[in-house]
Amino acid sequence: MGSIKSKKLSWPAQAKKALGQNFLQNNGIAKALVGAAVIDPEDTVVEIGPGKGMITQFLLERVRKVIAVEKDEELFDFLKEKFSKEVAEKKIILVHGDILKFNPSRYAIVASDYKLIGAIPYNITGALFKYFLQKIKTPPKSIAFIIQREVAQRILTKKEKRSGSIRGKENLLSISIKAYGSPRYIKTVRRGSFWPIPKVDSAIFVIENISKDFFETISEKKFFALLRAGFAHKRKFLVRNIENVSGYDTKTAFSICKIPERARAEDLSLENWRCLAKNL
Repeated sequence: MGSIKSKKLSWPAQAKKALGQNFLQNNGIAKALVGAAVIDPEDTVVEIGPGKGMITQFLLERVRKVIAVEKDEELFDFLKEKFSKEVAEKKIILVHGDILKFNPSRYAIVASDYKLIGAIPYNITGALFKYFLQKIKTPPKSIAFIIQREVAQRILTKKEKRSGSIRGKENLLSISIKAYGSPRYIKTVRRGSFWPIPKVDSAIFVIENISKDFFETISEKKFFALLRAGFAHKRKFLVRNIENVSGYDTKTAFSICKIPERARAEDLSLENWRCLAKNL
């Protein structure tokens, strides 16, 4: 695209470990991430940690507006210079700040009116999911992230993989995400696609159909209190974990939900948890 200036830009020399910076260096992966987000021309996209703008430039070719949130001051200044034309044309809004404090309503965005995308810092993966799925009043329509491959695989536990029959166990993060949307593993991203090179491989991972419909008949707050209690001591039977913190009539609830009394939290499906939340 003709937006990048021909003069040499001042690119920060070192990644900041405290900010979890590993910069994407692979154009093909950037395109694949944007493709996985299934972006329409009229969409508004919020990008997390644009870094040197590799993903950003592909987004600008596809959508009417990009809001890019960068915490690093050096990178923010770099992006202002790199995308000065698009900033002037209001095709991109550059925000210098912490994504975990980002408020979409300040930019005239309402719930399910934007898509969230980014090659995110590994060290805030869980916090980002919690913030944009649970805490925020204006959740996104969908999420497309590059995250650690191991984390993506744990979230998609109990789903058949093309390469084998690994099924695994559920966990607090996997159940939490499935309560809000449909997660999907798109492809593996090798560690050499980043600089500095991380110690692990990553994955393009999406969550589609995001909504709070799951909580129409149960309390969101009570559901997560139950979930946290259930996973508090993984080696204990679930019934003991719940009894210790709630005093509920667990025997009756387990019977109604057809859950064995010797089941552990990791053995339950999302529907099992919904049933427990209704009947405890």
